[in-house]
Amino acid sequence: MKAMVLAAFGGPDAFELRDVPKPVPQAGQVLVRVHATSINPLDYQVRRGDYPDLVPLPAITGHDVSGVAEAVGPGVTAFAPGDEVWYTPQIFDGQGSYAEYHVATENIIGRKPASLSHLEAASLTLVGGTVWEALTVRAALRVGESILVHGGAGGVGHVAIQVAKAIGAKVFTTVREANVAFVRSLGADVTIDYEKEDYVDVIRRETGGRGVDVVFDTIGGNTLARSPDALAQLGRVVSIVDIAQPQNLIQAWGKNASYHFVFTRQNRGKLDELRTLIDRGQLRPHVGAVYSLAEIPRAHARLEHPNNGLKGKIAIAVDPGLVR
Repeated sequence: MKAMVLAAFGGPDAFELRDVPKPVPQAGQVLVRVHATSINPLDYQVRRGDYPDLVPLPAITGHDVSGVAEAVGPGVTAFAPGDEVWYTPQIFDGQGSYAEYHVATENIIGRKPASLSHLEAASLTLVGGTVWEALTVRAALRVGESILVHGGAGGVGHVAIQVAKAIGAKVFTTVREANVAFVRSLGADVTIDYEKEDYVDVIRRETGGRGVDVVFDTIGGNTLARSPDALAQLGRVVSIVDIAQPQNLIQAWGKNASYHFVFTRQNRGKLDELRTLIDRGQLRPHVGAVYSLAEIPRAHARLEHPNNGLKGKIAIAVDPGLVR
């Protein structure tokens, strides 16, 4: 099979397109013909060498699969050949999704929503599972509460807006002016142009000084340090990014805030919850660009560029017939 192999840690040119052996499903595993995958910040973090002890080289990386079950190993009962499936491979544990075939244990695999294309489904598994765990499990966002989503037009942020609205929350989000119409179409109630406005000032003004109940950080930098200034009493801060800067938590202490750091866990349950929202018309991933398997280096370079002009996710058409 064809696979994009990470030969060494480094820039996008560290990948090599190779012929590698097709995996064979063992007991409890499903062999999947990968139709599509996608690119996430985690992917370029792995590629550049942020987790060298967890990724033996050479490696096939990638963290999203949408495809069709081709064969099942002994003991598999939930799936049969021909089933359309979607999932996130176990992170830092075995082969990733930048390949024509992937094998996974059946307990992390879900049935692909029928209304989504493979490109759309592959754009949602990792970010959707992350958002679901961050907002419903860790932050316990409730009906009538308010949330600030940092980076609402991004791969994670645009999903977070939709999930928060499905829960029944009021959504504030930071975006560039060019992305205001996009995030409003997703349901954002208050948009903040972070290049022209201070989000803390806007939230204090819009909430009468109370602040929001939840801050969801997808950006990093100084957002964690400043988030308590926009937080209500007993508020919650959830972050999915590395803490690269020292944090002053004195304001958080004064707000009786709780902090949660999320590295998503793989299981079918979250995928089933997301599929319910999709079936209800409350969630749909946005594919901002599509590249082929051989173009993964280009896709990485684009996602890493600070002014990439993207809305939503970059999808990878592993099946050449999906290239558009």
